[in-house]
Amino acid sequence: MNVPFITIEGPIGVGKTTLSQALATHKNFHLLKEIVDENPFLNKFYEDIAEWSFQTEMFFLCNRYKQLTDIKKYILAEKKPVVADYHIFKNLIFAQRTLPASEYEKYEAIYQILTKDMPKPNMVVYLYASVDTLMQRIAMRGRDFERLIERQYMEQLAQDYHDFIDQFERNHPDIPVLRFNGDAIDFVKNHDDLTYVLQQCNQMLEERGCQS
Repeated sequence: MNVPFITIEGPIGVGKTTLSQALATHKNFHLLKEIVDENPFLNKFYEDIAEWSFQTEMFFLCNRYKQLTDIKKYILAEKKPVVADYHIFKNLIFAQRTLPASEYEKYEAIYQILTKDMPKPNMVVYLYASVDTLMQRIAMRGRDFERLIERQYMEQLAQDYHDFIDQFERNHPDIPVLRFNGDAIDFVKNHDDLTYVLQQCNQMLEERGCQS
């Protein structure tokens, strides 16, 4: 049995958690949400990225490693489908942008060791949107530490995501990527848009021979 495991990715504010929750409800999947607010370094990170990037990224890496280790019991033991509002590859996207080369080399080595035997998703859903849309959504949800995010940082991050997803598809031809434009599709306010996204995910899972 090929148990469904979906990861949803995209830059800050694009709607990953909202869509993950909708998919979990629609398909009765176990929902795996990334730990964000609990990171004690985030406020310091956005105040001084160069000073606090390594501590911030290591916290995220260790916590995501623990979460993904835990879901093995759902996917492998209990045959429980899982949808996650992140893929652990996002660690490399942020680390490449914020860490100096010497620290990134060490970080990537640790990343490769920790993720070597992690469960791989059946598919990745990639959400993207214009920087204007992302900044508006970040402002609307009102997280204190996110108010420190500068537009230039978001522009760089959005481009980094595009580049990384293109590379991911080349390096992992066995894992399909579904792309949705957050400027053209509003699955939060438009039920038809949400239905369309869910249908596309269902179709891809069927093509992959996944059963829930």
